[in-house]
Amino acid sequence: MKILVTGGAGYIGSVVTAELIRAGHQVVVLDDLSNGKRQAVPQGAELVVADIGDRSALARLFQSHAFDAVLHFAAFMDVGESMRAPERYFRNNTAGTMTLIEAMLAHDVKRLVFSSSAAVYGNAPSVPIEETAPLSPVSVYGESKLLAERMLEWFHRIHHLRYASLRYFNAAGAAGALGEDHPRETHLIPLALKVALGQRESIEVYGTDYPTADGTCVRDYIHVTDLAAAHILSLEALGREGPGKLIYNLGNGKGFSVREVIEAVGRVSGREIPTRSSPRRPGDPAALVASSAKIQRELKWRPRFPELEQIVSSAWEWHRKYPNGYE
Repeated sequence: MKILVTGGAGYIGSVVTAELIRAGHQVVVLDDLSNGKRQAVPQGAELVVADIGDRSALARLFQSHAFDAVLHFAAFMDVGESMRAPERYFRNNTAGTMTLIEAMLAHDVKRLVFSSSAAVYGNAPSVPIEETAPLSPVSVYGESKLLAERMLEWFHRIHHLRYASLRYFNAAGAAGALGEDHPRETHLIPLALKVALGQRESIEVYGTDYPTADGTCVRDYIHVTDLAAAHILSLEALGREGPGKLIYNLGNGKGFSVREVIEAVGRVSGREIPTRSSPRRPGDPAALVASSAKIQRELKWRPRFPELEQIVSSAWEWHRKYPNGYE
């Protein structure tokens, strides 16, 4: 197939792009490079530098390529920033998604895999979280993703758009030469690894009074290559006869606290990781742990790297090899 990957110069998008090329697909990457890296775009993919909110650029792109499907990763993802600048998140994550879908429909492209988030659940009443759990975000980021999901439902009903909404928990790890390199890093594992590399003196622990075993937030970590595999399975499923609407959680079903993750980084790197306690960040739920039973049952997806130390080890290898990221 010929596939458009928005945000394909970013962390997850680049890994999925590489897997699509490996599977024999033609891939065009659309990325404005505000967070993505040109060097992360896998060899064999065509890069178009543009914003998903640019209607003219999208029109030109869809006119010049006969796409069979779109995988949509282009989004802002900093929960803390979303609580300070909500307008950026609603404009890019929600309105940008609508602009993209309009371009798809105008050119009769009706297959979309959407990068959603566990943040749509907010403080879930129980864990592990199933897809039927109440949708009640506690951050603007989560709300921006949920609004996009609600739009997709209506486009599916009215315009017969076939879509998969994949609700990620915490993507982590590295895939060969492709790793996690954000302009302003906010994710726990790469931040802790920067301490291990001597690039930071310590790591901040935001909130030590949550209702968890050690008082810190609990999260479910999934290896980025396992995420990529789920995207390809979902894309294939949308091409078969069926409802044309797929909603799946993607996680390992195991929760690890912030302190447990930092300890794992210390074990893998063999370095001490000093910490500093800071107040809670607005928009951070106490615990997010996935039940991925549905996608395992329906698409036969299984995580290949379910252990936290496997995930951290792959990230550590990448950060040691590329201590300054793609630069």
